[in-house]
Amino acid sequence: MSTIHKIALTFIKSIGPVNAKNLLAYCGSAEAVFSASRKQLLQIPGIGEKTVDAVLKTNALERAEAEFKFVEKHGIEVLFFSDENYPRRLKNCFDSPILLYFKGKADLNHPRIISIVGTRNSTDYGRNLCKQLCEVLAPYNVLIVSGLAYGIDVTAHKECIANEITTVGVLGHGLDRLYPQIHKTVSQKMVLNGGLLSEFPTLTNPDRQNFPQRNRIIAGIADATIVVEASIKGGALITAEIANSYNKDVYAFPGRTNDVFSEGCNFLIKTNRAGLINNAKDLIYYLGWDDEVKEQKKNAQTTLKLNLTANEQKVVESLHAGQLAIDQICIHLNIPQSKLAIVLLTLEMQGIIISLPGKVYKLA
Repeated sequence: MSTIHKIALTFIKSIGPVNAKNLLAYCGSAEAVFSASRKQLLQIPGIGEKTVDAVLKTNALERAEAEFKFVEKHGIEVLFFSDENYPRRLKNCFDSPILLYFKGKADLNHPRIISIVGTRNSTDYGRNLCKQLCEVLAPYNVLIVSGLAYGIDVTAHKECIANEITTVGVLGHGLDRLYPQIHKTVSQKMVLNGGLLSEFPTLTNPDRQNFPQRNRIIAGIADATIVVEASIKGGALITAEIANSYNKDVYAFPGRTNDVFSEGCNFLIKTNRAGLINNAKDLIYYLGWDDEVKEQKKNAQTTLKLNLTANEQKVVESLHAGQLAIDQICIHLNIPQSKLAIVLLTLEMQGIIISLPGKVYKLA
């Protein structure tokens, strides 16, 4: 598929990511979409007259040619959702963008990616949490994603730069501009090691509606989303909600009950939308990133294996296939939940299994 035809798909009015993928699935390529007849297009499930008219009467190819010239001139990479270098975590999200623009050097399929989000009105408490989080994560070969907005976002990016952590900013506008402009110096440093990512083409203004849309990329591209400091209303909670809808891990730092900028974090924790973390070590534990500790636990598991009861051994064997919820273990092993709870607690205390949010368990 030519890059121009791929870009042109995003310029067809009234066609979003879901419809674009549907068109590609039936037509076979971006070129075939633009050469298809009305009759052929109308045979595609979910594609009606309005969408067909949008395809047949568009000037998208002309607009795409101009966009292609811009990305070539400025060294911007065009990532189509069928490309190998398109973020695979994001690809698994049903409404993922069909195309992304990326300027930078980061591997968007890095083995460890987390997103950090929070309020634009950050306090010393939130900024210090960001600082401590990045300092502890630095040795763990992690890529950190945020939105390059005021407050927690830009703090996360700055701390990544200070700690030599690869960091990517997801923008709510095209790569021909930067908002807010005050973050230009930070963005230039990010491009040298991390990068800037957007689904929006040039001439796209940083309009309000673009930011909730870009938040799904922040949520979808990562293994987990961390909410550092957030009020009850704002983009951070939207990102957390989207991450939950993608079945991604969400974690939040708690704050004082009367602090408006921690109200959102406390709400996420209270309603089981986020796991509670007090520090970066909690996050490393939950995500299983501490290789040294994991090795110690594996050794402990080998040592203790001979001393396991029959039920404990059954649980360990069932978890070899992957993490399971307590209900799944209960049904699979036919052990009463009241009895199983004691078995799971014993295994966790021995360091053989790890308890995750939502009563989910995995081997240590």
